[in-house]
Amino acid sequence: MESHGSGLRRVTVLAFCVVGIWAAYIYQGVLQETLSTKRFGPDGIRFEHLSFLNLAQNVVCLIWSYIMLKIWSNSNAGGAPLRSFWSAGITNTIGPAMGIEALKYISYPAQVLAKSSKMIPVMLMGTLVYGIRYTLPEYVCTLLVAGGVSMFALLKTSSKTISKLAHPNAPLGYGLCFLNLAFDGFTNATQDSITARYPKTSAWEIMLGMNLWGTIYNMIYMFGWPRGSGFEAVQFCKMHPEAAWDIFLYCLCGAVGQNFIFLTISRFGSLANTTITTTRKFVSIVVSSLLSGNPLSSKQWGCVVMVFSGLSYQIYLKWKKLQRLQKKRKPT
Repeated sequence: MESHGSGLRRVTVLAFCVVGIWAAYIYQGVLQETLSTKRFGPDGIRFEHLSFLNLAQNVVCLIWSYIMLKIWSNSNAGGAPLRSFWSAGITNTIGPAMGIEALKYISYPAQVLAKSSKMIPVMLMGTLVYGIRYTLPEYVCTLLVAGGVSMFALLKTSSKTISKLAHPNAPLGYGLCFLNLAFDGFTNATQDSITARYPKTSAWEIMLGMNLWGTIYNMIYMFGWPRGSGFEAVQFCKMHPEAAWDIFLYCLCGAVGQNFIFLTISRFGSLANTTITTTRKFVSIVVSSLLSGNPLSSKQWGCVVMVFSGLSYQIYLKWKKLQRLQKKRKPT
């Protein structure tokens, strides 16, 4: 009975994590798309300063992580010093800014698909730079994702979707997304290096360090000179309070979502987190298509299925590999 109760609690916590991640990030996606396509006020002015979202997100997550450390952390002895995050903070500032800016040029579903193809640059770098050999199933996953994203990009986007974009330009939009992936790759590698050097570093300390440097860099970029774009963004929010409210909710969703991601990884591992976030991206595309009036053609839906079939197969391969490692570790 005790093991049954423990199993039920585990399933309940997992369901809680799934709902939390899906709710936070799907709603954040809706807000992100709203801010990039909506026309505010009687003059129908667009919010052009999408990079301001990154600064606002950094500030909210910085405050959130500091509060969490004060509440939950017993001691920070042995954790990584804040100065060690300066280089990862640079790429973590530039990368997301490019991903958000891409929404001026391509639709939200296209951006989600492009950013879902992280395995492509990872495998290319692994093969060309480090000489890593991948298995045939891994190449199949990559081909499915690459083929789906490429076909989606080549297919004609509906005129209704294009009319909502600030500056329709598919090559530029996809280019920004793939640069975002490249910078994210460096950010992840640097974070791994930091945690390897300082194993006692907690998730909250990583969140604090990354967002501290992100806040510093974004403040310099947006407010470092008299005509910085940050001043214009603040002025826009003063004139259009509904935009300021959307930005606040966007940041809050990001902070809450990170809480659920940390909880998922600590309780169930990174594979479970990858599965939840991957399915969330698919649901985000469906929600965007239904709520935002961005109709996808049957061929485009086929591309979406291709991409997420490849991602799902990759998750399955990782699960099988994890199972084999766990069997090897068991005492004979």
